[in-house]
Amino acid sequence: QLQLVESGGGLAQPGGSLRLSCAASGVTLDYYDIGWFRQAPGKEREGVSCIRVTDGSAYYADSVKSRFTISRDNAKNTAYLQMNSLKPEDTAVYYCAAGVCLSLSDYESFGSWGQGTQVTVSW
Repeated sequence: QLQLVESGGGLAQPGGSLRLSCAASGVTLDYYDIGWFRQAPGKEREGVSCIRVTDGSAYYADSVKSRFTISRDNAKNTAYLQMNSLKPEDTAVYYCAAGVCLSLSDYESFGSWGQGTQVTVSW
């Protein structure tokens, strides 16, 4: 059974950076696309980015494009989300998920989810 655990969240100042990690256990990530999603209080879940296992193609929400970078290290069975130039509106719980990257709004195609890590961007 695939289990995902996010880490790396915390408090960052506007303009700062954080790197989130998504460590997998139980099953290799070699067979899965990886997605990062976030949910802020009172808001709907939002797809942030996903990366395909077949060719490494990466996709980003317009709100994070050019600031966030998704990557994966299959040897470590871990995926990452590098977040630069953070803004207060990036504050949310961030989740990683494994499945099929069809679109950033197709949550149903991701069958395994982590518990989330809190990211807070504030002075």
